[in-house]
Amino acid sequence: MDGDRMEIDGGIMEGGGQILRVSTALSCLLGLPVRVRRIRAGRSQPGLRPQHLSGLEMVRDLCDGKLNGGEIGSTEITFTPGKIKGGTHIADTKTAGSVCLLMQVAMPCVLFAASPSELHLKGGTNAEMAPQIDYTVMVFKPIVEKFNFTFNCDIKRRGYYPQGGGEVVLQMSPVKELSPINLTERGTVTKIYGRAFVAGALPIKLAKDMSAAAVRCIRREIRDLYINIQPVREPDDQAVGTGSGIIIVAETSTGCLLAGSSLGKRGKNADKVGIEAAEMLLQNLKHGGTVDDSLQDQLIIFMALAKGVSRVKSGPITLHTQTAIHFAEQLTKAKFTVTKSEEENPGNDTYIIECQGMGMINPNL
Repeated sequence: MDGDRMEIDGGIMEGGGQILRVSTALSCLLGLPVRVRRIRAGRSQPGLRPQHLSGLEMVRDLCDGKLNGGEIGSTEITFTPGKIKGGTHIADTKTAGSVCLLMQVAMPCVLFAASPSELHLKGGTNAEMAPQIDYTVMVFKPIVEKFNFTFNCDIKRRGYYPQGGGEVVLQMSPVKELSPINLTERGTVTKIYGRAFVAGALPIKLAKDMSAAAVRCIRREIRDLYINIQPVREPDDQAVGTGSGIIIVAETSTGCLLAGSSLGKRGKNADKVGIEAAEMLLQNLKHGGTVDDSLQDQLIIFMALAKGVSRVKSGPITLHTQTAIHFAEQLTKAKFTVTKSEEENPGNDTYIIECQGMGMINPNL
């Protein structure tokens, strides 16, 4: 601490934009000024990229805060939060920067706002190095709503690398507090479904090839389930630019959702895209956890804020998750423990992430 400003080292552990998202969201919620140094120190282009900056600016605007050092390439920022208010806010990366990552930083904040919020998030909806918007809607949304809140996510337009241009509108009402979650029973897989999409100049045949290759790959491991992966062509008025990809979701008897996804790019064979997503799904099903590797770290901030004990059974703990836990503990009074799960099934590599949440109360309600 420097005076009463919390010092955050943005270059440790995973060392990426996630440290910035977790620490600025918690700073905003706790009314705790922060300084983040060595931002994205280990990345090929260190410092703030457009999507990180637009996320920071949105949080600043959400809470009438003060942001210093907020420019592209900056490796140090200071942020002094004010009071979180609702209303309509726009964040535009002006690139293919991920709208899903913008959502990650804003969502915890607006849950504890004074009034309902409508966030217009612009950028890439199906971008590399980030969850695809389909993942956010199909997997993240139903699971995170178990913390006892709901949100509406309207995909106005899809945007792809490199030009972005997508837009998603997020509407949510504030809550008094978050309930803890208990996701410890994986259950058995009951259905597998998904969508393979093309947009812009690409023919629907590519979507059909991605879907067929994915189904063939899953069939080798899981023979007795109907697998429904719809090939779709995004309507021209609902997509900017050219893109393709696939997401496949497995639903279990206990309501768990685990996924695999992949994006197409020039020179990458459609079968390969489908197989990548299928292999990712099978990998996520193999470890025996109730959440997949992408969801793991996204739940940490909500567990930290919830009132009571949350427990999540997961596969091996990712570096993103370790990082989120580290900063959630540094900034809040939440306490996390990770223990190896004593499995009936010795082949499973599962862990229990347990958190005594800080019990954040919305002072405005």
